[in-house]
Amino acid sequence: MAAAKLKFAPLLALLLIAAIAVTSRAGDIAVYWGQNGNEGSLADACSSGNYGIVLVSFLTTFGNGQTPVLNLAGHCNPDGGGCTGQSSDIQSCQSQGVKVLLSLGGAVGNYGLADTQDAQSVADYLWDNFLGGSSSSRPLGAAVLDGIDFDIENGQSAHFDELANFLKQRGVMLTAAPQCPYPDASLGPALQTGLFDRVFIQFYNNPQCQYAGNGNAADMVNAWNTWTSSVNAGSFYVGVPAAEAAAGSGYVSPDDLKSVVLPAVQGNAKYGGIMVWNRFYDVQNNYSPQVKSNV
Repeated sequence: MAAAKLKFAPLLALLLIAAIAVTSRAGDIAVYWGQNGNEGSLADACSSGNYGIVLVSFLTTFGNGQTPVLNLAGHCNPDGGGCTGQSSDIQSCQSQGVKVLLSLGGAVGNYGLADTQDAQSVADYLWDNFLGGSSSSRPLGAAVLDGIDFDIENGQSAHFDELANFLKQRGVMLTAAPQCPYPDASLGPALQTGLFDRVFIQFYNNPQCQYAGNGNAADMVNAWNTWTSSVNAGSFYVGVPAAEAAAGSGYVSPDDLKSVVLPAVQGNAKYGGIMVWNRFYDVQNNYSPQVKSNV
């Protein structure tokens, strides 16, 4: 019997090594939802089984003493409580293990922070209206979101590091979506705080650091290595458009993502998965289902 056990020991060791290798590169998919009324409901996105994180986008107006404005395109009108029905969808997502975050900013919006007090006021608003606080006018109803995403793209970086700090003091999960050129013009100071749990790098609309096509991912991988070695964050995601029409440039086909890009980044201990922009194009192009098993 002892000899038999020894005979199978090498095989067992190989199986354990293989299991560890698979575990080390396992990631999930994050998706932005909310900017196209034809993308289906939030509940549909979560029940698809494709995503580990859904980013509700966007809070397009905030700061500088403005009344914050939630813009969910054709899904609902937050005026008069028109989006509170999303609460049941959020809770359904969370019951399936999908994290739901509110994304701040976006490419088009009227936002910025005037000073430290303004950052504190926005943090208080987010806590009371979307997170663990209380308010009589929560735009998405009673559901408590899992965190806040910083998708700041207007070049105004001032005081977002303080906003991150005020939120993290309350234990809020923080994510960010910087452009791939390092450092990011809008999120650079905030990301240097080391307070962010996940970073979704946008490897599109930036030819100098996106996938060049024809198997050439050199610029993309160089940027990935710079980000992961320069910023202290829990994990990093490769952000890609879900279809050619989803961005001006930087589309990576599912086959190229699986055969070229992912093998070049998954060895990094900080690899967390991929981010896709956005749910509408993901449905149209059937992108996530084609790559999920490789992520």
